[in-house]
Amino acid sequence: MCQHTYVTTFQRAQHLRALTTSSFDVVVIGAGMTGAGVALDAASRGLRVALIEAGDIASGTSSKSSKMVHGGLRYLQQKEFRLVYENLRERQRLLANAPYLVQPLPFLIPLFGSNVVAAKALVKGYATALRIYDLSGGWRIGHRYRKITRAETLAHLPTLRTERLVAGFLYYDARGDDARVALTLAKTAALAFDATVVNYTRALSVTKDAAGRVASVRCRDEVGAEEFEVTTRAVVNASGVWADDIFTMTEHHPSHRITPAKGVHVTVSRTRLPADVAAVLNVAHDHRSIFIVPFDDAPFTYIGTTDTAYDGSLEDPRCTRDDVEYLLDAVNASTSSDLTVDDVTGVWAGLRPLLAPATGHTLSERTADLSRRHQVSDTGDGVVHVTGGKWTTYRQMAEDAVDALAPYETNMPRTRTKSLALYGVGGWRPRNELEAHLYHRYGSETPRLLTMIDADPTLGEPAIDGLTYRRVEFLFCAREEMAVTLVDLLTRRTRAHLHDARATLRAAPAIAELVAGVMGWDEATAAAEVDAYRELADGEFTAAGLDL
Repeated sequence: MCQHTYVTTFQRAQHLRALTTSSFDVVVIGAGMTGAGVALDAASRGLRVALIEAGDIASGTSSKSSKMVHGGLRYLQQKEFRLVYENLRERQRLLANAPYLVQPLPFLIPLFGSNVVAAKALVKGYATALRIYDLSGGWRIGHRYRKITRAETLAHLPTLRTERLVAGFLYYDARGDDARVALTLAKTAALAFDATVVNYTRALSVTKDAAGRVASVRCRDEVGAEEFEVTTRAVVNASGVWADDIFTMTEHHPSHRITPAKGVHVTVSRTRLPADVAAVLNVAHDHRSIFIVPFDDAPFTYIGTTDTAYDGSLEDPRCTRDDVEYLLDAVNASTSSDLTVDDVTGVWAGLRPLLAPATGHTLSERTADLSRRHQVSDTGDGVVHVTGGKWTTYRQMAEDAVDALAPYETNMPRTRTKSLALYGVGGWRPRNELEAHLYHRYGSETPRLLTMIDADPTLGEPAIDGLTYRRVEFLFCAREEMAVTLVDLLTRRTRAHLHDARATLRAAPAIAELVAGVMGWDEATAAAEVDAYRELADGEFTAAGLDL
């Protein structure tokens, strides 16, 4: 990685100043996984890059996924063999480039059969699919699939219903905190390659010169409410489900290239749904499956996801009572946990930016049938659009998008990101439980947090009852990770809100008081930040038919 030059911190004020005083080779719109990946790919090739995001980094789809880095076993059923191969290849690159953020995760497929003949057919079918999965690249994780006994299956997921349980399969994929991966991509672009990264900065319009080529992007600082112009020679639209807005902005006519699909998840205590591996459960009468996944460092298990067409506000997708009951019913059909809405401690809903069907094709009623492939387009005006895809393949999407900038750059180097270690990868390793918890979130920056604890031991205390987050994390994220609001800290810099929203709400006033000095909040502002988080949590729980 190159040496730092003018950027030595990841603080919004400094990057905002650079955004308003510099000119750029490319402005990337959208700081989700793909946009942050584009910024890193372009900056690491030597381009002068600005990355802007209307909300917080990863505040859209990229903080609301299933947190899994996987090839997609079900895509084999759709004969998307190349997609599975690409997913598994990119999974391995992410495991190598960000080992402290992304780790292997065993997946359990329990097998249920009503009779011996049906059971044998089921075992044979899954064995064939998993063999193809491993041959497509699954084996590179260091484990091959294997059939396990009924007893071993129950040891991993103890509440499975036993009356028709035959056996199970274990195969391997990976998991990662999506929001922190996106944040780390942005930090790597900024701290290692001098990209300018600014959240809460909205693109208002794209100005073109007399030849019809991009000249600048007009932006608005959503915090200070000031508008300004950013000079640039190219733009990459990496805004996910908002991509049609940028298409419309740059092409001056309505665009309908994206079909949003809603996916929801719910969290329950691991005492109610114990699992030491992820599990795949078929949903009766729906030809779909859901996942049960243990959070890696919290005593909770989450369940997801749905896959339904969505036509509401892109800004605020919500998990409904029907969504909650769908997921709980699916789990209860295969387990004896007998989960109810009272067991739910957290909910989240996100929108997949799926490519709309090609002209002349009709939309299936099932968004699950739409391709997860990505597409890069360029109309020759300096605007490149990257749409579709999934977060496992963000790096390939970014590479393809930056390659498409070649007509606007001289001697464009090849991508460097295939084997580029992300910020925080280093030789430091944890020696105890606290250090391990911090390491898997902050990597080689962990000693900085430990130094803060040494100076003030109270910062090593838990910040929220029942969760593993320490007080030091909120202070560090507020100071060093471009957080602007309390919601940023509770939902993305940490995932406390997803684990247990009620406990997080109870702790919110104390956390706001802790970070107020760093954030520049007076007492009234800190109280308003708590109210804003309460409004978010209450709105989500009310929409889901839950009591907060």
